[in-house]
Amino acid sequence: MHKLGLALATLSLMGWSMSAVAQDDERFITLASTTSTEQSGLFDAILPQFTEATDIEVRVVAVGTGQAFEIARRGDADSLLVHDTAGEERFVAEGYATERANVMYNDFVVIGPGDDPAGIGDAETVEDAFSRIAEAAAPFASRGDDSGTNRAERRLWEAAGVEPGGEWYRELGSGMGPTLNTAAGMDAYVMADRATWVAFDNRQNLEILFEGDEALFNQYGSLLLSEERHPHLEHDLAQQWHEWLLSEDGQQAIADFELKGQQLFFPNAK
Repeated sequence: MHKLGLALATLSLMGWSMSAVAQDDERFITLASTTSTEQSGLFDAILPQFTEATDIEVRVVAVGTGQAFEIARRGDADSLLVHDTAGEERFVAEGYATERANVMYNDFVVIGPGDDPAGIGDAETVEDAFSRIAEAAAPFASRGDDSGTNRAERRLWEAAGVEPGGEWYRELGSGMGPTLNTAAGMDAYVMADRATWVAFDNRQNLEILFEGDEALFNQYGSLLLSEERHPHLEHDLAQQWHEWLLSEDGQQAIADFELKGQQLFFPNAK
């Protein structure tokens, strides 16, 4: 019995050691990215292709762009994929990242109830559309979470000469999906990235009422984080992810992703 117990203990220890080695050999990066890239299904489509090519797993933390920057500043992510070009360039200038590159783009759309009480469907520019919403004091649901979408929305209010506030303007502090749900329940106007809108099923009375303005262009960028700031990060693995996104294979994977018969992201690496 003593020998049997010793043998079982030895086997158990060997099994634990092999498991520990397997865990040590696991290759993965933590990617801080936006809710739009996750909720649209893009990552479900392209990450398995990257892992198959490199044997590197990508674990995504999907938050607003502002939160993604904060995660990276703390050294809690190995890589960034976000959509606020001005913020990304500041991030590099501040020394938190060493490189930023365009990866892909799509656009924002302004959504609202089909009866369009503010009449934005006739607007000539998105600034005009926003002015009409404010003048009508029509309910508007804002993410209010410092995401890339929220930052773009704030820039458009400023361009329209409007300081949004009051009962008609609801800052929710939530992601794009929950914000769309709230807008649907309120019959409110809302600005969203097209990819999340296409993936969104609880539309109720909502529809796209304004689109196509150049000011609604939505660029996504990949950033390589500073090894000097955070030497503990998986910089070599993150470099492979960054380069794959910009490669012919990565760009084709992005272009191939469709939902409901629509291409949602358009590669433009440079």
